[in-house]
Amino acid sequence: MSIRPSRSWIILVLAGVLALSLVLVGCGKQLSGSVSVGGSTTVQPLAQALADAFQQKHTDVGITVAGGGTAAGIKGANEGTFDIGAASRDLTTGDPALVTHLLAKDGIGIITSPGNPVTGLTKAQVVSIFSGAITNWRDVGGPNHAIDVFVRESGSGTRTAFQELVMGSENITSSALQQTSSGGIRQAVAGDPNAIGFESLAYLDSSIKALDIDGVPATQETAKDGTYPIVRPLYFLTKEQPTGLVKDFIDFCQSVEGQQIVEDNGYIAVK
Repeated sequence: MSIRPSRSWIILVLAGVLALSLVLVGCGKQLSGSVSVGGSTTVQPLAQALADAFQQKHTDVGITVAGGGTAAGIKGANEGTFDIGAASRDLTTGDPALVTHLLAKDGIGIITSPGNPVTGLTKAQVVSIFSGAITNWRDVGGPNHAIDVFVRESGSGTRTAFQELVMGSENITSSALQQTSSGGIRQAVAGDPNAIGFESLAYLDSSIKALDIDGVPATQETAKDGTYPIVRPLYFLTKEQPTGLVKDFIDFCQSVEGQQIVEDNGYIAVK
């Protein structure tokens, strides 16, 4: 004798199968489409590393990452040129009202070429050098050579953060030589034994060195524990609250996995 299942039992089984299917689809969510990111050259290599990791997980997604500086990132996010803008400073009252997504923190190092015998400065000496009050290395324990000051261009998030965190009310000397990218600063300082500049700690390599400030080494560890005094936030920016693929990417960047990539690339995780 066969036992015929009741209609209600069949409905319960089908409902369970449907629920399980939805869970499995959600766990293996298939994403597709494209996202454009642009702005801060400090954020650019980190954004590229995060984009590469995200695209490895979602092979039908394309993420383009461009530089141009924080000002370009703010403008691009506001005008829709970029889905996500990148900024290496806090927004101000003069900026468009964008949605900020804290991505990481980053120390700013005061850099020279490795051959420069000066190993550290006080914060007051840094202000004096970049304002033009001190113009010779001998006045800070170095050789008798004029100091070549290199800075980022106006509109750079790193320059704005340096102005706020270091210079305060003092202006950067008009004789400073400007570079339009973090890579440009590194290359210029590395090639000039009398140069000084400022740079993201994540951009440090053997071609330049970061000076101790007030006796504190400029490292990822000291920036993270708060003993190094020159640290700023890094942001992704959107015009509105993000949705769809843009939200998925930002969520990934702020996840445990994404924040490990932040640490692995020399920046400071914030979550």
